[in-house]
Amino acid sequence: MGKAAYAALALGGALVLAAGGARAAPLEQHLPVCAACHGKDGNSLIADNPSLAGMAPEYLVRQMKHFKSGDRKSAVMAPMAAALDADAMQALADHFSEQTPAAGKAGDPALAAKGKVVYDEGIVGSAVPACSGCHGDDGSGDAKYPRLAGQHAAYVEQQLAAYRSGARANDLKGVMGAVAKRMSDADMRAVAQYITGMNKE
Repeated sequence: MGKAAYAALALGGALVLAAGGARAAPLEQHLPVCAACHGKDGNSLIADNPSLAGMAPEYLVRQMKHFKSGDRKSAVMAPMAAALDADAMQALADHFSEQTPAAGKAGDPALAAKGKVVYDEGIVGSAVPACSGCHGDDGSGDAKYPRLAGQHAAYVEQQLAAYRSGARANDLKGVMGAVAKRMSDADMRAVAQYITGMNKE
């Protein structure tokens, strides 16, 4: 057995021990694929890819199911989700939910200040509700709504734009679609700059 093969086997064994029980096999099988874009610890280093660390497992499972069913469109995630059964989805969701979110990066100060107002108070003139009402004052989210604190600003803007255009329409009761349609590009950019720095050290 070569050194590379031995290292791969050792890594697989470590994952089995770390995961434990019935979820070890699906986690060992699928985590390396997910880690390529989202980071093994759920902290993505790629601005276009979301960080998953600290997300509620119920939310993560629902998103994977939506990618698999086509309720949430993604040319990248659709084939990934197609390979996942219920056990694999749960194992991955549990793993990422247990990871510690990395500290966010401070956004543009002027934009972040405007974004904080949107996040905490909404935009009265445009009937945009406060983001904190669903995602929490600290951006930690819950089983229904995703964690936002520390998320990449570019990803937040992309998703808000997708909700506004209708490209993403898997939100509960169409809430985010309705909200995003009342936000300008400047509103989205500002709140994204605030969100990315919410949990900075």
